[in-house]
Amino acid sequence: MKIKVLIVEDQFIEANNLKITLKKAGYGVCTIARSVPEALQILDEEHPEMVLLDIYLDGPQTGIDLAYMLRKKNIAYIFLSANSNKQTLDAAKATNPYGFLVKPFREKDVLIMLEVALFAHQQKTETQYLTAKPTTSSVEKNLFPQIIGHSKKLQEVLDQAKIVGPAETSVLILGESGTGKELIAQAIHQISNRRNKKLVVVNCGALPASLIESELFGHEKGSFTGASEKRIGKFEEADGGTIFLDEVGELPLDLQVKFLRVLQQKEIETLGGKKKSINVRVIAATNRNLEEEMASGRFRMDLYYRLNVFPILLPPLRERKEDIPDLANYFIHLYAQKENKLINGISDEAIKSMHNYHWPGNIRELENLMERTVLLTSGRIITSVPIPVSVKKNTHMFKLGLKTMTENERDHILAALEMSEWQIYGEGGAAEMLDMNGSTLHSRMKKLGIEKKIGPR
Repeated sequence: MKIKVLIVEDQFIEANNLKITLKKAGYGVCTIARSVPEALQILDEEHPEMVLLDIYLDGPQTGIDLAYMLRKKNIAYIFLSANSNKQTLDAAKATNPYGFLVKPFREKDVLIMLEVALFAHQQKTETQYLTAKPTTSSVEKNLFPQIIGHSKKLQEVLDQAKIVGPAETSVLILGESGTGKELIAQAIHQISNRRNKKLVVVNCGALPASLIESELFGHEKGSFTGASEKRIGKFEEADGGTIFLDEVGELPLDLQVKFLRVLQQKEIETLGGKKKSINVRVIAATNRNLEEEMASGRFRMDLYYRLNVFPILLPPLRERKEDIPDLANYFIHLYAQKENKLINGISDEAIKSMHNYHWPGNIRELENLMERTVLLTSGRIITSVPIPVSVKKNTHMFKLGLKTMTENERDHILAALEMSEWQIYGEGGAAEMLDMNGSTLHSRMKKLGIEKKIGPR
């Protein structure tokens, strides 16, 4: 049976071109609608599975108005967009469409977007029955004992993880560095049907560009210079289980194409070898804005919508400060045991000072700070915490024009990166200039908030 598509577009030429494209690709096309009332009538009479929806239409109602009606009817839709202003596009995004097609349309983009949107809608429909069931608190049921906190925002994240865990849907975890994306990925895997198989973790940002393909997909002996033996890739290693791709926004475009094949066709192709069928659930994470990366051409649109079937946004620590006491006590206990120290807790005054801090490094920064605090504490109660002080707030240092050690380190690394044209690894790279391991340099860049430039290599 042909999939039926409704085109809601008041410009005849554009609507007709879309109709020709869809029919040629084997889709069924409903009567074209020019306004919201016409579209509603066609929906009732012709029952399309997908709607291509312009924002500005004949009459007082817009495509955005219709989008909310489509959501209630559980009908998938893609916006047709010209160069609208940001306010209009933000209002359209708020309806949670399955994508945007920007005018003028390329035939290839239209067909890819339709395929991805239909796949995503199917995946969401399969998990919808789970969201419809009334659920008790994930924290109350203690499904995720390794995740610390009781704030409302954290609870919302855990409830989302509980919903998507048993499904086979791809998950995209979004959030700033240090918010605990890998921990959420572990939680999803632990309540999935794949929990008895492996969870394979890959940090895409820490892999040298020349080795990413081999690392992910494996290689045969002799497939390239230095390939002295066969290597099993991370995807094959995760067969039957889950692969967690952290910093997926760092993948080069050519690798994004191969990654897309894994999602679409469930197969990999090793370097120098043959294609292999693979059964892997993908959980990806990034601290980048993938919509901006997509708009700038650094991230594939079809891959983005394949991954974005079930996004989970982790709140930064500054938006869930009620979790600070629980987190602080957890890390204090952890590192006190490690250092064989008897520390019973932390004072209210110390907690108050932590509440007043903005935590740019999130939970990772809090953990590092608690480890340092435990080392510095000689009594049984922590009474003060060495909260970082901004140079801007230190008037004396500001007047002298001094920088902190952290700022000097950041400047030093930036200088090496500029000299190497932002090449991190290999001969002539910044890591070689700084006489340090490439992965170590990447970790320092991440901690210092230095993002890799896209440009000359």
